[in-house]
Amino acid sequence: MAAIKDSITELAQYLKDSKGELKKVTWPSRRATLGLTWVVLITVFIISLYLGIVDLGLTKLMKFILSA
Repeated sequence: MAAIKDSITELAQYLKDSKGELKKVTWPSRRATLGLTWVVLITVFIISLYLGIVDLGLTKLMKFILSA
């Protein structure tokens, strides 16, 4: 029984400490969040486009090599 009580006490302390730490966090503004989201989306699009082109090129190269 004491182990369960200790576990509950530790959990309560953890949650209290977590709440205190979250109050210290400096959250980005909505505008900053949206701006950074666009940066990520554009970067992902560019990288996926690049990888798609490289994959297509390597596929064509392999087909050429294997058909010869």
